[in-house]
Amino acid sequence: MKRNLLFVLCALCSVLPSLAQDCELRFNKNGEFKIVQFTDTHYKVDDKANSQIALDRINEVLDAEQPDMVVFTGDVVVSNESFTGLDIVLEPCIKRNIPYAVVFGNHDDEYDHTRAELYDYIASKEYSLLPPRAGGVLDFVLPVCPSGRNDDERAALLYFIDSHSYTSLKDVPGYAWIKFEQIAWYRAQSKKFTELNGGQPLPALAFFHIPLPEYQYAVAENEAGMVGLRTEGEACPTGNSGLFLSMKECGDVMGTFVGHDHNNDYAIMYKNILLAYGRYTGGNTVYNDLPNGCRVIVLKENERRFDSYIRLANGKIEYQITYPDSFNKQ
Repeated sequence: MKRNLLFVLCALCSVLPSLAQDCELRFNKNGEFKIVQFTDTHYKVDDKANSQIALDRINEVLDAEQPDMVVFTGDVVVSNESFTGLDIVLEPCIKRNIPYAVVFGNHDDEYDHTRAELYDYIASKEYSLLPPRAGGVLDFVLPVCPSGRNDDERAALLYFIDSHSYTSLKDVPGYAWIKFEQIAWYRAQSKKFTELNGGQPLPALAFFHIPLPEYQYAVAENEAGMVGLRTEGEACPTGNSGLFLSMKECGDVMGTFVGHDHNNDYAIMYKNILLAYGRYTGGNTVYNDLPNGCRVIVLKENERRFDSYIRLANGKIEYQITYPDSFNKQ
């Protein structure tokens, strides 16, 4: 009980530093902010030959898209010497001066470093957007500032949430879920930013690795509205801790972006929140039936709207969508 209370207190206290941080991310003069999502790179230091296609795709995408930031949604390095692997995978961003953020998957900490050690190492690297860790809390929020130079204002929010690995309850099998104290942290962050914005929720996106159970619900209820590929079932938690409903209550999150299931890259609307996968980015170090690539997301300033698409090798673009227009019923 004391441990959970401490977690919540640390998480709630992290609201104030996040509001005071420098404006590292900003909409451009055209009122757009472009994010590239790489997921499941599954880089192996001891299998560089089969890992190389991931690096090839990352370099090709960054040259083509020239994003404002990059997000890695988990299972980045899956071998020992994981610090070395992170150096290799993050180098394409660093050498192009592109800021990046990372959330972890279920495999990142199965090797020679803990989640906290991995987080701290990434946070220490050049162009990393990971803020200093507050105890065991690996969740953080990054504001995107308006295209003007007023650093006291925020135009959008990006939430990064640790979806953990595997369940610790014998009678609740499968993958872990986002914890109640994390949801309390999210609600506190959302409330504070909403208050600072005159009571109006800011447009927001959320990134984590393991899909919420609502991905399954959305498919069961509305498969016809899916854009993209679904060639395997959603490997989500068997329990539901309620993050999705908190996002609905807070009213800021427009879309969530995950990885984990290598053969899915779809986006689907569920109760007016877009539930989306990235495209598997890794090489031939683990199962994958789809050509590797990425998801691109382009936020629009002063609007609850964004464009998104999948980018593959050789400039191929698939499954272009606009939220919410592409999913509005006629």
